[in-house]
Amino acid sequence: MFVVTGATGNIGSTLVALLADAGEQVRAVSRGTRPVDLPAGVEHAVADLGDLDSLAPALHGADALFLLITGEQLMTGPEPALLLKTAADAGVRRVVFVSSQGAVTRPHSDGYARTIAFERALAESDLEWTALRPGAFFSNTYAWIEPVRTRRIVAAPFGDVGLPAVDPADIAAVAAAALRENGHHARAYTLTGPAVITPRDQAAALAEATDTPITFVELTAEQAKENMLRFMPEPVADHTLTILGSPTAHEQQVSTDIENVLGRSATSYAQWAQRHRAMYT
Repeated sequence: MFVVTGATGNIGSTLVALLADAGEQVRAVSRGTRPVDLPAGVEHAVADLGDLDSLAPALHGADALFLLITGEQLMTGPEPALLLKTAADAGVRRVVFVSSQGAVTRPHSDGYARTIAFERALAESDLEWTALRPGAFFSNTYAWIEPVRTRRIVAAPFGDVGLPAVDPADIAAVAAAALRENGHHARAYTLTGPAVITPRDQAAALAEATDTPITFVELTAEQAKENMLRFMPEPVADHTLTILGSPTAHEQQVSTDIENVLGRSATSYAQWAQRHRAMYT
């Protein structure tokens, strides 16, 4: 049994489908705040990582756990060691945890303290574990859907600063491999796209994918932060803006871990834009 937390999100929903298509027994966990449309045969459990009493029954009988913390859980919640003990007591023996590249590149940032604590707790546990360390997600540009559809504009800060952002579907594919296969224990994979791409270049790729002109409008850091605070804690918004505006050389480096694990190249933003073009038209 594979338990997938964050099962309605960009990574989790794809991972659930990949595991189900492979014939695995899957239990999809969400907080029940979004409609759930699951593949046939997939169980659904309502639980919150912040409430271990609700989480324990959702983990019961599972062999492997995909662990994703988001929102307030990035800043607060049960002690990582206690959450992992809850999982182990329920029968879990293998955990794939979505960490962040920033846990390595920005280890002193408050925004990554809890992520680092989870990595440390995994390493100190008796569980078999794998850490996935993605950088920026292609799906962050979902924020552009409404302005592209209604005004044909993309508004973003740091228009000419590039990062090797990654397709969440590639993260899900690596997670599926680490959950199902041996050989990934105590490994930490840095997950990036195949090339550095700027927000201005992403806007151009969307224009090509949708076959319509799109104007790029550069936001100030203050304007961008105001938008981010609608869906993320302030410390997370602050360190995200720091990375977007002043990435380190390491944060701009393309990793080959996706290709090494999956035996294929990472998905480019242009390919992602083509796949999602209907959302922007």
